[in-house]
This record gives sequence, C-alpha cells and structure tokens, in this order.
Amino acid sequence: MPIQRPRAAVIFIFITVLLDMLALGMIIPVLPALIKSFVGTTERAAQIYGVFGTSWALMQFLFSPMIGTLSDRFGRRPVVLASNLGLGLDYVLMAMAPNLFWLFIGRVISGITAASVSTSFAYVADVTPPAQRARAFGLMGAAFGAGFILGPALGGLLTGFGPRMPFWVAAAMSLANALYGFLVLPESLARENRAAFRWRSANPVGALRLLRQNRGLIRFALINFLVQLASVVYPSVFVLYAGFRYGWDAKTTGLTLAGFGFCSMVVQGGLVGRVIKRFGERTTLMIGLISELVGFLLFGLADTVSLFAVAVPLSAASGLVPPPLQSMMTRLVGASEQGRLQGANTSLTGIAQLIGPSIFTLSFSAAVSSGFALPGVPFLFSALFIAAACLVSLWVVGGARTAEVMAE
Repeated sequence: MPIQRPRAAVIFIFITVLLDMLALGMIIPVLPALIKSFVGTTERAAQIYGVFGTSWALMQFLFSPMIGTLSDRFGRRPVVLASNLGLGLDYVLMAMAPNLFWLFIGRVISGITAASVSTSFAYVADVTPPAQRARAFGLMGAAFGAGFILGPALGGLLTGFGPRMPFWVAAAMSLANALYGFLVLPESLARENRAAFRWRSANPVGALRLLRQNRGLIRFALINFLVQLASVVYPSVFVLYAGFRYGWDAKTTGLTLAGFGFCSMVVQGGLVGRVIKRFGERTTLMIGLISELVGFLLFGLADTVSLFAVAVPLSAASGLVPPPLQSMMTRLVGASEQGRLQGANTSLTGIAQLIGPSIFTLSFSAAVSSGFALPGVPFLFSALFIAAACLVSLWVVGGARTAEVMAE
C-alpha cells in the first residue's frame, strides 16, 4: 500500500540523511589528530589517513549494491534503521578504540553502514511522483550540504572536550536517528513491488549491469560518474591549493568551504524546483553543468582572490545537476529496481573517490614541484571532466528514443 503522506515521509528521510551527514562530518576534523596520537608523526599520520579514506571509499563501492538490492527485497525501512543502528554502535567502537587497528576496523564498518544512503534516495523515488522527484532529490542534496557544513564546525568545537568527544556525540546522533526512524518512518516499498535477492545483482559488477539495460541509463550514469570524479578535487587538493596560491590559513580555508557548501545547499534546497519548473529537467541539467564548467575553469586560472570569489557561486550552481539527473534515471527502471539503481550510482561514486585523489594530488604536486606557473591544474582537469559530461548530456538530449522516455 502506498504511503498516504509522501511529503511527510520525504521530511522523515531528510532528517535521517541530515543527522547521518552531521555525524559523518563531525569526525572529519578530529580523525587525523586521533590517528596522529597513535602513530606520533604528521607524515605517518597523513599516510595512514590516506589508507583510511581509500578503505572507506572501497567499502562504499563494494557494499552499496548489496544494500540497495537488500532494500529491493526486504523494503527500505529495515535497511535504513539497521544502518543507523550500525553507525551508532560503530562510532562507540571508534570512540573507545584502544589502538590504530580498532580505529581502522571502525572506519571500515562506517564505510559499510554509510553505504545505505543510497537506500534513502530509493525511498524518495518510491514515495514521490516522477514529476516531483527532482525537487525531492534537491532536498536530499540540501541535507547533505547542511550536514557537511555544520558537522565539521560542530566537531571542531567538541574537540575542546577531548579528541574522542565528537565520536560519542556522533554515536548519540546516529542511535537517536535509529530510534526516531523506528517510531515514525513508514515502509515505502509495497510487497508486490519487491524483487528477489540475487547475488549476481548484489555485487558491484552485477549492479553496474543494470546501467547497460538502457542506452539512456548508461549515458546518464556516465554523466554522474564524470561529475562525481570532478568534485573529488575539493577534498583532494583544495586546502593545499588555497594555502599555496593565496596563502590562506586553515581558518580561512574552512570558512571558504563552509560558504561554498552553504551556496550549494541553497541551490539544491531552494532553487532547483523553481529552475526545473521554469526550464525543465534537461535544460536545468545543462545549466548546472555549464556553470560548473566555468567555475572550475575560473578556480584553476584565478590568480587573485577576487577572481576566485567570482567562481564560487558559479561552481555552487553545480547543485542544479544531481536532482534532475537522479530524477531522469529513476524513470528508466521499475519500482523493484530503485534500490539497485541507487546502489549502482553509489558504486560509481566510490570508483570516483578511489581514482580521483591520485589524479588531482599528483597533478598538483607535479605543477608545484616543476615550477609550472599554473598550480590550478587539478581544477582544469575537473573542468575537462565536466566538459565531457556536457558532451554526453547533449548526446542524451539528442537521442530521440531517450527524449521520448524523458518527456515531461
């Protein structure tokens, strides 16, 4: 039986995602310091932190399809609740970790349990009419943005009570989230729309096969991958780049990232619905991609802070891309495959997070060490990826068969 109050259900999921992102964001500023307390030196801590990040992304890649397929079989509610409970217990483990080994185990478990975010997007697809999905997905993007803006700031404040306090608060948030969902979150996937669990669909390779079933779907997936790959430049080199080129300290860089996140949150939470209503999903997608392309070009070429400031709102307009992209993809699969689709999308994000850091850190290192006068090379690589996404997007829009499927 479909949910009688879909708007209320979307708000429930919004709060769930917001609390999840808050908890994840809170440990960002303290995890490197906690690792350093175990290994002693900054250099060694940086190496171990890189291993932690790669392992987290690998777990996302491996387990997202399985969790998405499980949600197609057993429903969204039990998967979301189990994830929240698992995250809460995992943060307790990390807060109590007596050595680096147990901290690493906790980070791996976090990567697995956090993979259920894709189920939240499948939930939204279940309860939202196709014409309204882009706006709902924009709301989810705003939850991500708010979590990653407020989370690191809150985590930084909590470090005043000790390096492990953010983990305890994150645990409390996740466990409260699980209780909240248990009390108020209804099931979104009707039993008649559920699919049998198959291992061949629950692994990354099997999940990606879904994307090949429709030409439009694989092209949308390629756009999604290129956009995700381009965005990896921010966590990979932004802090190093801003310090090298503009002489910014950690506080200035952090405030800049928070401002960028706030702009992106406003775009996804407040502007997406209006822009789509005015121009349609396909045109909105192109507006977002072109704005992001210009933003990356300006980031890479900006030799002054003023020019850099011009790039911020343009790049923040990239928030126009995910909602219509997600919405159009959900229309190309049935109700029993929404979880599998979101799992495949998250796996693509995991691949981008695995290969992106090497592309951007190595290109930045090469530009700086060689004396090349353009340290913004990593952002130019991102611009290249977005340019490719623009070409694929034009290819999708130009396909008569796909245009019919996407007709509004």
